[in-house]
Amino acid sequence: MTADRDLQQAVLDALGWEPSIVAAHIGVTANGGVVTLTGHVDTYVERWEAERAVLRVKGVRAVAEELSVRLPMDCQRSDGDIAAAAIERLAWDTSIPRDAIEVQVEHGWVTLTGAVGWYYQKEAAALAVRPLRGVTGVSNQVTIRPQANLANLGDDILHALHRSWFFDPKTIAVSAEKGVIRLSGSVHTWPERQVAAEIAWAAPGTIAVTNDLTVI
Repeated sequence: MTADRDLQQAVLDALGWEPSIVAAHIGVTANGGVVTLTGHVDTYVERWEAERAVLRVKGVRAVAEELSVRLPMDCQRSDGDIAAAAIERLAWDTSIPRDAIEVQVEHGWVTLTGAVGWYYQKEAAALAVRPLRGVTGVSNQVTIRPQANLANLGDDILHALHRSWFFDPKTIAVSAEKGVIRLSGSVHTWPERQVAAEIAWAAPGTIAVTNDLTVI
C-alpha cells in the first residue's frame, strides 16, 4: 500500500509539473504499478499529454486513461469546421504524402484513414490534428503499405535494437512475419519499452508492431 501511495503522489507531482496540463480536475489511483486517470480536461491534446507525463514516471507499468474531454465554449467547433481545418493542416505538413489521408469527424472525434509508406508519416498525421480546436479524440486508422523485400526484417530490427545503449541483447527477442513484428522479453522502464517499439516501427517494411515486452 505504501508503494501505491508513493506512486500516486509521484504521478500527481508529474501532472502538476507539466505546464500543458491543468491537473486540478484529474484524479489518480495506483495499484501495483497500474495508474488510473479519472476526471476531465479541456482539450484532447491535454489528455494526450497527461498520459505521456504519467508514462515518464518511474514505477508506472501501465496507464488506464479514463479522462473525458470537456471543451470550453470558445473551443467548440462544428464537425465541418474541424474537418476543414484538419485537411488544411495535413496539406501543409511536408512529412505527409499529399492526398494520402482521408478525414472524418463525428461529434469532434477525428478518424484518419488512408495509406502511407512509413510509420512516421502515420504518426505525423495524428500529431497534426490533435491540437486543433474542437477535437475531442483521434482514431488513427491509417495503414502502412507493405514493402516488397521483408526477408531480413526481423534481423534488421534486432541489430538496430542492439545498437542502442538502452537494451541488453539477451533480454529482447524479435519475430517478423509479412511485416508484422512481435517484440518479446523484458526491459527496465516504460520509456525503454516505447523506444523499442519506435525502433521496430522505423524499419522499412514494418506494417504492425505487437509490443509484448514486460517492464521488470
